[in-house]
Amino acid sequence: MVHEATAVQLHGLRVLVVEDVALLAWRVCEVLVKAGAEVVGPAPDVAGALALLDAREVDAAVLDMNLGDETADPIADVLAARDLPFLFLTGYAWSDMEGRHATRPAFGKPVKPAALIQALANLAAGRPIVGDNA
Repeated sequence: MVHEATAVQLHGLRVLVVEDVALLAWRVCEVLVKAGAEVVGPAPDVAGALALLDAREVDAAVLDMNLGDETADPIADVLAARDLPFLFLTGYAWSDMEGRHATRPAFGKPVKPAALIQALANLAAGRPIVGDNA
């Protein structure tokens, strides 16, 4: 359950959600909506996420690092080029991850709802966050 005071933290924040496992995508979206965010997506793959980024404005993003046989790096590249904050969710140990965005915040799955909400609120406010990969 999301605490009432937490809902203010993400009120109006447009968050792109990229997750290829439908149940996990649904859960992340549910947590974000209850916290006051407007969810963009979810997108299950790189092409879907890039299409959403072309069609909709977003303020931040939550990206599953591994999307089937592709990684979220192309999505992260676009977000970084637009100077939009994002974080990764991963089912793997972050120490095993490689990529251009390895210094970005990352959380292991399953992520605690309060940790995800706080991380996004901090990202949106330009405050540093510490993910599981710190």
